[in-house]
Amino acid sequence: MIKGFTRFLQSPGQRIKSLFGPQDAPAGSTGPRIIPRPEHPVSRQHFSDAALKVLYRLHNAGFQAFLVGGCIRDSLLGHMPKDFDVATDATPEQIRELFRNSRIIGRRFRIVHVRFGREVIEVTTFRGKPNDDHADHISQQSDEGLLLRDNVWGNIEEDALRRDFTVNALYYNIADFSIHDFADGVKDIEARTLRLIGDPATRYREDPVRMLRAVRFAAKLDFHLHPATEAPIHDAAPLLLQIPPARLFDEVLKLFMAGQGVETFRLLRHYGLFEMLFPEADEAMEELPWAERLVELALESTDRRIREERPVTPAFLFASLLWAPVQQRQAILEAEGMPPIPALQAASQQVVSRQLQHISIPKRFSLPMRDIWDLQQRLPLRRGKRVFQTREHPRFRAAYDFLLLREGAGEIAPGLGDWWTAFQQADEHEQRRLLGKVGADPAGSGQPRKRRRRRRKPRGPASDA
Repeated sequence: MIKGFTRFLQSPGQRIKSLFGPQDAPAGSTGPRIIPRPEHPVSRQHFSDAALKVLYRLHNAGFQAFLVGGCIRDSLLGHMPKDFDVATDATPEQIRELFRNSRIIGRRFRIVHVRFGREVIEVTTFRGKPNDDHADHISQQSDEGLLLRDNVWGNIEEDALRRDFTVNALYYNIADFSIHDFADGVKDIEARTLRLIGDPATRYREDPVRMLRAVRFAAKLDFHLHPATEAPIHDAAPLLLQIPPARLFDEVLKLFMAGQGVETFRLLRHYGLFEMLFPEADEAMEELPWAERLVELALESTDRRIREERPVTPAFLFASLLWAPVQQRQAILEAEGMPPIPALQAASQQVVSRQLQHISIPKRFSLPMRDIWDLQQRLPLRRGKRVFQTREHPRFRAAYDFLLLREGAGEIAPGLGDWWTAFQQADEHEQRRLLGKVGADPAGSGQPRKRRRRRRKPRGPASDA
């Protein structure tokens, strides 16, 4: 890392303030603020080789090429960027011709993915403002204002004003290494403010997912929402019901699996967005005192594992989010006379079916999620061979961790989790002792099995004769 960037990391706010004085932004100016390379800390050394290859190939082919959005924002905040998005005046077809390792994706927003091994660089064409002159296959909006399709090409100024937040309308020009700031994004970074470009109510109607992005960025960057950006969210929250469940699944992963899950969850609850994503879970949190705490403990664990660069799975997260409504439904079914195990299975099916109307959960996650739930019925059964069968189950570790969360949230009394902790750490002799403490049957504890006396059949008439 270069010395200049190291100094910038030590006092980013002071460095950003020095970029713009009153002389840099005269009143009424509509053009971008262009920051030359000597006056900003963003360096090519912080970009991936793949991103630089895309930029230079576009530039050498005569097209404009800019890094845009989060990678520039994060660099100015003193963070090393991980994801790189490129904006250009080349059309998707022209980009595709330049890169054999690319493919055009999307109908709603056509973009190009350029793949270098496991790294993907997303390349978008500058977008313009839709108008009535464009055919439906290029641009289309619903009667409510939702953008159904947006493939109108424009220039960089139009593209900047189409982006969602000011801090994401920052462009790094590979031609001269300058930064183009079209919406006072650097000043908002300095003020740690997240502000939508344009009228917030209109922008939320165009794409309600922007409300989720606002919450995600606020939690990730430790920013506050600008009052105008914040004001419409409560009323606009039901617009999320228009979004396809498959798209919301991707957004939920971004919300809860980026390392700031607890703060994100609290903001979603505060703005009334969580109930649009998980309506039955939200209802359960109003009735069960432990439900909200269980979710927060699960998210704390997920955040910690992400910080430690340990694997996380959406199955465990969804199991935590939906467990409370499963318990509510199970209690109702048991009260109607259904045995516990069938009641749990029926409740699980009902909860998942309702949830799929809001957020798609692929089977590769929903099936392990239900295994975690089913094992909650088996963990209390600590007799004989059943204990070893439970321990060998592929989802045992996740179910055990989930049991500890339930105890920590106050749903069930502590004790069972300690027993399973001790059993996993014990040698064979100690395991037998633990099994004996809970009245394990002789077969499980290693003692000789008592034989049952077989009842003798009564003699028939032939025998009597």
